[in-house]
Amino acid sequence: MFYRGRRLRKNKQLRGLVRETTLHPDQMVMPYFVVETDDDNFSARIEAMPGQYQLSPQQLELKLERAVGAGLKACLLFGIPAVKDEAGSQAWNDDGIIQKTVRRIKKRFPDLIVITDICLCEYTSHGHCGLLDQNGRVLNDSTLELLQKIALSHARAGADIVAPSDMMDGRVMAIRSILDQEGFLDLPIMSYAVKYASSFYGPFRHAAKSAPAFGDRRTYQMDSANSREAELEALADESEGADMLIVKPAGPCLDIIHRVRQASLLPLVAYQVSGEYAMLKAAGRSGWIDETACVVESLTAVKRAGADIIISYFTEELLIEGRI
Repeated sequence: MFYRGRRLRKNKQLRGLVRETTLHPDQMVMPYFVVETDDDNFSARIEAMPGQYQLSPQQLELKLERAVGAGLKACLLFGIPAVKDEAGSQAWNDDGIIQKTVRRIKKRFPDLIVITDICLCEYTSHGHCGLLDQNGRVLNDSTLELLQKIALSHARAGADIVAPSDMMDGRVMAIRSILDQEGFLDLPIMSYAVKYASSFYGPFRHAAKSAPAFGDRRTYQMDSANSREAELEALADESEGADMLIVKPAGPCLDIIHRVRQASLLPLVAYQVSGEYAMLKAAGRSGWIDETACVVESLTAVKRAGADIIISYFTEELLIEGRI
């Protein structure tokens, strides 16, 4: 009888030796929400995301000290400004919340990879990702000019990677053009190439204070029923100059991660979003599942599907607890 698989599984060390898929700290990204405030001690729990906080730049720095010490290599920043307007003008303010925070973090942790979100939804009074016409429709081409301004301001602040999440058509090419024109030829673009109009984003919109004041984002985010479109969007962003491609959300899109992996040779990023995090936390806190085991299993599935990099709100916790 042949028990080859069983022989390898019986020994814990051998299981590790032949394991096909592993989670590595170098390929995990932790998202943070940073708030523009005069209170350096500001730290507010995000009720829908237990264990996550809205933080002042100073409190973020303190949090990063422990996370970096535990092995955190990369973070993704979302900014919450003190003032919003219809154009989201604080998004490209050189002294805005993200710009100030990037400078502070890079000074304190020069080796930490700082990725910045390029979008308008956290900064606009209406909560949409672009400029609107008088009928409430998003103006794609006019928004591109603002996205260029945001990306350039983040580059000047010292961001290591810019990540446009707006889903406007042509934004990767527009951002690549302005970055190259201004001398930032080596600054990578991590594009939200496949971003579905997902119901799993609810807790994030509460955390980032970015819920649309009316309507939804289905005119510029993707229909979750479509898979061929995902490949088209990914290849379009690759042709426009993207250096990395994001699929979002991760868990509900394992088939999409696999499909994009087959279509493109670019580094592939999967975003385990707020709703995925909230469900696992809720089930874990209720005692219905072994939270850590289920988190590691779910993230391993994302890697197994083809992701090279994972953005997850569990990253910091797993690193500090020594789980990865």
